[in-house]
Amino acid sequence: MELTLTRTSKRKTYTTGRLEIDGTYFCDTLEPTWRDIGRGRPGRKVRGRTAIPEGRYPLAVTYSPRFGRWLPLLLHVPQFTDVRIHAGNTAEDTAGCILVGKNVRPGMVLDSRLWLRRLVRKLGERPLGEGLWISVH
Repeated sequence: MELTLTRTSKRKTYTTGRLEIDGTYFCDTLEPTWRDIGRGRPGRKVRGRTAIPEGRYPLAVTYSPRFGRWLPLLLHVPQFTDVRIHAGNTAEDTAGCILVGKNVRPGMVLDSRLWLRRLVRKLGERPLGEGLWISVH
């Protein structure tokens, strides 16, 4: 299963995007500020306030002790650890993770818990043994 996160707006305090699953639109996303830090580019990561670098990453659905539930975890993200897809409404609700929901207000995603439940359910429906990846660009 392939998820694709296409960043649609890179603002001073947040980054919005569209999440697709196997080429079909699923929901909107919200991340911290985009800073061009990937693959040897000149940029400076600000801890807890920087969106992850563009790239393709394996995903695993694992139990998060912090959130007390099963959540998607992005693996092998350069300069980042514990990057999850989780619920939240503003860039203040994330320290580098990806929030899911509907972007109907600038700098926010709404109905995030609903969209997170739908996402986790959808990921759980994939065939046993099928890989799980996310491409971010």
